[in-house]
Amino acid sequence: MVDAPTIDQLQDARSGDATAFGALIAPLVHPAYQLAVGMLQDATEAEDVVQEACLTAWRKLGHLRAATSLRPWFLAIVASRCRRARRSRWLSVVKQADPVAIVGDPSDPSGMVAADLRLACRRLAHDELLVLTLHYCLDLPLDEVGTTLGISREAAKSRLYRAVRKLRPLLEDPEEVGR
Repeated sequence: MVDAPTIDQLQDARSGDATAFGALIAPLVHPAYQLAVGMLQDATEAEDVVQEACLTAWRKLGHLRAATSLRPWFLAIVASRCRRARRSRWLSVVKQADPVAIVGDPSDPSGMVAADLRLACRRLAHDELLVLTLHYCLDLPLDEVGTTLGISREAAKSRLYRAVRKLRPLLEDPEEVGR
């Protein structure tokens, strides 16, 4: 878990010190990008979302308490931005792509599984995909998943269980994925 910022670091960043803010946020950019890619399944959109989240974090830094861990707070901002991006008109447009480019070599079964997983994940609700991405892609423990989502560890565990239960049949029945 990323340590909570020191009072001095936080005060410097709040006073407008861009270097202090950069030092606070830099270790979180890669996990935030991984979260955004997992949620949006588009690298370019993910970059935009993380950049917007950094700006939002800079503006809302006054809302962060000194004893609070920065990672769940920042990842919650990224998740909120991802939700907004998924609701936007541009991500709802069906993108026509070359299926071979998406899947790769048809003789390689791992490419087919990855494509099936991406398609199945598109069928999940935002909150379901979010809990799966936080836990399985970012390897966050359930305590931190709960903190990021603003819920208890037990509630995070329950949401994770339900999301996996919903995802499993989508992966087992290829006809269900395409619907």
